[in-house]
Amino acid sequence: MYPKRTAYPYYLYLAIFIIVPLLLVLYFAFTTSGGQLSLTNFDRFLTSQYLGILWSSIRIALLSTVLCLLIGYPIAWIIANSPLRAKSTLLLLMVIPMWMNFLLRTYAWMTILSRNGLLNQLLGFLGLGQTDIMFTETAVLLGMVYNFLPFMVLPIYSVLEKMDKSVLEAARDLGADSKTVFRKVIFPLSLPGVISGIMMVFIPAISTFEISLLLGGNKVNLIGNVIEQQFKVTGDWHFGSAMSTILMAMMILAMLVTGRVEGSREGGGLF
Repeated sequence: MYPKRTAYPYYLYLAIFIIVPLLLVLYFAFTTSGGQLSLTNFDRFLTSQYLGILWSSIRIALLSTVLCLLIGYPIAWIIANSPLRAKSTLLLLMVIPMWMNFLLRTYAWMTILSRNGLLNQLLGFLGLGQTDIMFTETAVLLGMVYNFLPFMVLPIYSVLEKMDKSVLEAARDLGADSKTVFRKVIFPLSLPGVISGIMMVFIPAISTFEISLLLGGNKVNLIGNVIEQQFKVTGDWHFGSAMSTILMAMMILAMLVTGRVEGSREGGGLF
């Protein structure tokens, strides 16, 4: 066994880059510009304007998570049940886009969805007329699904790939059809991967600001954009920290709820 002191560099890194910034955010959130303790920043957030932006962020994050699940689950199933060589190729195709910079992938969608982009050129070639998707909520959803889809596929794939196939054969031998096998066996057994995928998509989706900024323009304003504006444009670090604290609290609550659901499932409380 390695001595405990070998972990000291990690503890130092953890303190400098995680604990100290978090404490600074909490300090700014609960103080005014004069340094007095106050809940004014949170009271300011609890208005119809900012609550509306928060609700819009939650709605779009949920939509992107649902779309990633509906698209990602079949993809994960196909990859998990493919031959070894095809499986490796499909996994590589899924991971390759993640090797590129996040902003570059988003800029690529700007090129595709712009008025003179590839999508409108293709529609014009097919005689279907042009569409104006850029700077809409649809464009933001497309960008989120594209960027976050691998985070849904890979956890589900890892669970499906390790699933004991003899359990599926036993279910079929007992007379269960394909739908029943999926509903009663496959999906319940894959829930750990599904829950992990949901969290890995929902958390960055609700806090992102690059996608909504580039693909939504000024027409789609999410909570991440408002927080960025408070730090970079307005210079109100106290209000920005308060919103960041509320967002972190929501994320922690979501993780606790999903963890409790997963614990109940393992204890036999769900099925």
